[in-house]
Amino acid sequence: MSAQPVLRVGLDVNLLGFTQLLRRLRIPHRVTEERDAQVLWVLDTRLANEVKELYSRYPQGDQTGEVQVIETKRTSTGLGAQLRASPMTALILSLTLIAAAVTLLGERFETVRWLTFLDFRLYDSYIEFQPLSAALDAGEWWRLVSPMFLHFGILHLAMNSLWYWELGRRIERRQGSILLLILTLVFSLTANLVQYGWSGPALFGGLSGVLYGLLGHCWLFQMIAPNLAYQMPKGVVVMMLAWLAICLTGVIDVLGFGAIANGAHVGGLVVGCITGLVGGMIARFRA
Repeated sequence: MSAQPVLRVGLDVNLLGFTQLLRRLRIPHRVTEERDAQVLWVLDTRLANEVKELYSRYPQGDQTGEVQVIETKRTSTGLGAQLRASPMTALILSLTLIAAAVTLLGERFETVRWLTFLDFRLYDSYIEFQPLSAALDAGEWWRLVSPMFLHFGILHLAMNSLWYWELGRRIERRQGSILLLILTLVFSLTANLVQYGWSGPALFGGLSGVLYGLLGHCWLFQMIAPNLAYQMPKGVVVMMLAWLAICLTGVIDVLGFGAIANGAHVGGLVVGCITGLVGGMIARFRA
């Protein structure tokens, strides 16, 4: 289910009677405090209009038991409904899966080279990378963001896709599809540029830099302007930051689990914290 704020009232307003009515009607909801207001969230956006109308008629609740049934537009909350509710998240993941298929998870170099940050030529014993300036002069500007679609292995793809599905839907639900697209592109661009500066010419790819950007955005936004959409268990943030710290030590490379794009992770996290800070301050100011 997705959550949506449907009612904002002063701290002096007693919502107890109305929330008791919602519980009786089995309408999932939450009430939070944001600065000088109480915000009532409905955990299914399809019920938003019905709840608004109900409050206009019964702001103190229904003491006489007049309300027996509320007609809603409840529909399936299965995978199809979730995909329709998160079209941009679904689009990015679809493109990621298509890229994984056409590149054979990084094994088909003739297609991989079209999505890498730097174009390259593969010889028997080495890879020759082409300058980024040459690609940009040729109009291949997509290379600045396209590495996010590259994944090298099924586990790499599965983990990144699951986390993008989780974090992307939260941002799309709270701030819209267009902003999710903008943030995804900005995080990818930043992560790729930082990784290039960090490691120099090399093969790298994946959504992980974007994921750390999304994580930082939700984390800082939630700290400044608390909301249900960005509320995550503290263990999630701790785990992701701990993993980043472990990767930065180089132990993952030493153990032979493959090279980690640490620059992309750090770059994505930093810019994500910045966007979350700015977005949270704007949301708090408007509250």
